Amino acid sequence: QVQLVESGGGLVQAGGSLRLSCAASGSIRSINTMGWYRQAPGKQRELVAFVTGSGSTNYADAVKGRFTISRDNAKNTVYLQMNSLKPEDTATYYCKFVQLGRDYWGRGTQVTVSS
Repeated sequence: QVQLVESGGGLVQAGGSLRLSCAASGSIRSINTMGWYRQAPGKQRELVAFVTGSGSTNYADAVKGRFTISRDNAKNTVYLQMNSLKPEDTATYYCKFVQLGRDYWGRGTQVTVSS
């Protein structure tokens, strides 16, 4: 089993920045992928970004150039630096950990961007 604990959400004005963190613990293997998804009210959960164990990254078009995902393998932690935030970025952000074909999800952290 893998447990995920997210932190760093909050309320910010448009144009501001936030940094999300997600720490994984439990049965961690070296080969895994960590990422962030988000879900706004009334909408489906969508991919924001992910990073593989080797450091390869992928971003949703909506956040390219504004968000940066990174990971610290020694701490089993993934980060999401969010800059130039827009009101449409408002959502609950969920951390996802993929290992040996299993998905693990965090409980989510709320990000609210005011205009």
